[in-house]
Amino acid sequence: MSNIWTLLIADDCAEDREIYREYLLSDPQQSYQIVEAASAEVGLSLWQKKRCDAILLDFCLPDMSGLEFLDELKHQGLEAPFPVIMLTGQGNESIAVQAMKRGAQDYLVKQHLQPDILQLSVRNVIQQSHLQHPLPKTLDGQSAIATSALRIRQTLDLKQILQTAVTEVQQILDCDRAIVYQLAPATNSAIPRQSVEPVLLHLAEAGLKSSSAPDPISQFIEFLKPYHLSGPEADALLQEQTQPAILIARNRKKTPEAYLLAPILVQGRGDTVSPLWGMLVACQGIEQRRWQSEDVALLDKLVEHLAIAIQQAEQFNQTLQIVAHEKQLNAFKSQFVAMVSREYRTRLAAILAAASTLKQHGKQLDETRHQRCLQLIEDKTRQMTQLVEDLLVLEKFEAGKEAFKPSPLEVLQLFADTIEEQRQAASDRHQELTFKIAGNTRGFWGDHKLLQLMLVNLLSNAIKYSPEGSHIDVYLQGEDSHIRFEVKDKGMGIPPEDQEHLFQLFHRGSNIGTIPGSGLGLVIVKACVELHDGEITVDSQLGKGTRVSVRLPKPSP
Repeated sequence: MSNIWTLLIADDCAEDREIYREYLLSDPQQSYQIVEAASAEVGLSLWQKKRCDAILLDFCLPDMSGLEFLDELKHQGLEAPFPVIMLTGQGNESIAVQAMKRGAQDYLVKQHLQPDILQLSVRNVIQQSHLQHPLPKTLDGQSAIATSALRIRQTLDLKQILQTAVTEVQQILDCDRAIVYQLAPATNSAIPRQSVEPVLLHLAEAGLKSSSAPDPISQFIEFLKPYHLSGPEADALLQEQTQPAILIARNRKKTPEAYLLAPILVQGRGDTVSPLWGMLVACQGIEQRRWQSEDVALLDKLVEHLAIAIQQAEQFNQTLQIVAHEKQLNAFKSQFVAMVSREYRTRLAAILAAASTLKQHGKQLDETRHQRCLQLIEDKTRQMTQLVEDLLVLEKFEAGKEAFKPSPLEVLQLFADTIEEQRQAASDRHQELTFKIAGNTRGFWGDHKLLQLMLVNLLSNAIKYSPEGSHIDVYLQGEDSHIRFEVKDKGMGIPPEDQEHLFQLFHRGSNIGTIPGSGLGLVIVKACVELHDGEITVDSQLGKGTRVSVRLPKPSP
């Protein structure tokens, strides 16, 4: 743990001071002693007595502005830049520039403030103050940093952030090109990130296009490898003072180029994820001008602001995803309640009517009517049970609890057994169910339960929505790389306007009339197909029938 730093919070809003205190005291990398002031007068007095390591300064204090507070620090003999972070209610480019000119080292907007952002900013300001980091000394350099930082962080759109960043870097450093690379996200979470060779994705560029040999990506990757860590190793790295590095790339077919490389380290991405997000690169011909220490300091400062902007954008996108998921969940709940109420009410009404008939007139009913009432109760109860089972299956898919357990399958036998089980339902409607086979189905790996669930749902739909006395055909074909099966009926077909909603929860065709159903069958089938990395297509013509085709891959040899 580092030494305890003393921090002054000068803000007239007690609630804001409490938030900053909470954010900083939860910093896992640093401990603080915090003093507070609700006015500039008290703040200046505490500064003289305590000699704090840094100040969080509100722009609008009751007795003077934040800019006047900075002037008072200068009058007290303190040499700029001061270890001061200016805080404002809204982003304002002019205020940011003035604050940096008068000695503030950073500028944060309250409404965008997050714990990680404030912690990182305070640590950087204090470390730079203690180590006398060689930041630009001229007012022009400070103004350029403030202006660029505000432009980079004034949006939450990642693409715009990156393009603004490379444009600002290219202009401030007056270099040939500026590029942002992102470290490609790991595609397999089971493989440790540090054991995988880094891959860089070119996301944004500004300046002259390279007309000769490509950039030395392999050398870029070598530069990044020390940062390609997660967990305690990454924490240790972040404790160190990381600075951009200069790389000279020589190629006999072109003029040597000097690359200024800076890692983009984004905090708050989880304990198992490396803080390395990517890198910011500035490039210029070595014969034109060599990189100076001031250039390194400028890029170092700008990449800090870029990292914070990226973190804000990622958090914003995560928030949007959560909100979208909540909206989808609320819509699902509403549809669920409406569907269950409708389907259960209809079936319960039929059961109640049949039960009432048996109770009141049972002795007067002949055997045929008596059996008809009992059969109705049995059918409706079975339908309600099936609805509950469908909902439970769907809930497992939605929650990611439905395990996919592939094993070698005798597909032909599975299909034959399942079709035989469905023959009685087809026979009750005087429908003919045929099964045709072609090719080689051996060598297929799949989940027995899910494959059977697919076929049962497709056959159930075909039987239910086809007229009595019609034909239903099942085709199974095996190829070297996959199996394909179809269920084809000559039923009512699906209206064109309903076909784009086939796989939406609870959606049913507008032409089904009083035919019972839940609108879950095809949703379940599609989920089963996707777990097998397969494909499903539906071809339907109104009044002529429907054909559902499923293609499931075999494992590679």
